[in-house]
Amino acid sequence: MSADLFEFLCRMGDNCLILGHRVSEWCGHAPVLEEDIALANTALDLIGQTQLWLGLAGEVEGKGRSADDLAFLRDAWDFRNVLLVELPNGDFGQTLMRQFLFDAWQELMLSALTQSSEPRVAEIAQKAVKEVAYHVERSGDTVIGLGDGSAESHARMQAALDLLYPYVGELFESDAVDQAMVKAGIAPDPESLRAAYDAKLAQVMGEATLTLPDDRFAHKGGRTGRMHTEHLGHILTEMQWLQRAYPGASW
Repeated sequence: MSADLFEFLCRMGDNCLILGHRVSEWCGHAPVLEEDIALANTALDLIGQTQLWLGLAGEVEGKGRSADDLAFLRDAWDFRNVLLVELPNGDFGQTLMRQFLFDAWQELMLSALTQSSEPRVAEIAQKAVKEVAYHVERSGDTVIGLGDGSAESHARMQAALDLLYPYVGELFESDAVDQAMVKAGIAPDPESLRAAYDAKLAQVMGEATLTLPDDRFAHKGGRTGRMHTEHLGHILTEMQWLQRAYPGASW
């Protein structure tokens, strides 16, 4: 069970870590100051959640690895994040579309995890779900505003949805690790969240006057470590270089 729980915790933590790093790339580059601050705060929230998930993962593993060790000293094939979060930012609309697609899933997952049989998991979820409730409200409102905005913003948001939707299905992939978590009462089966997620997407995309693709094809491989995009390696090169160059360095 500890191996399955470690894997599950890495999946939760790695999603937050990689997306947090991606969102942080907007710092100093967002369209307006308010958005720059909002994106920076979102990134900080995600990195804070990373510390909690990976910190607990290190404890469960029992090999003396800290959250920093798991973040900075693993190679790409050891990461368990979904492919969606490692994709390039693209333009502002694409970034917020990706954020909403992830936020809507994360809110459902965290809400379920507040009832986890594992007290530490429930505690982390109870803290994080408060932050994510704001994230999903903000990203959803932005998707609606841009989708139902000018012809240019509508076209860009539709293009972003068409590009990113094929990566959504991986969030609901279920394997032996997930089934072990379900059996222990630690986490829900990801597949059980799909109906509520689809309803949320239909509501927001309807208000945004955007059309959801009919095809349910899903790119997969990230959450099992079987296959990541080339982009993850570039992220880790930037994120891990200091620790790799100066092992054990600390502030």
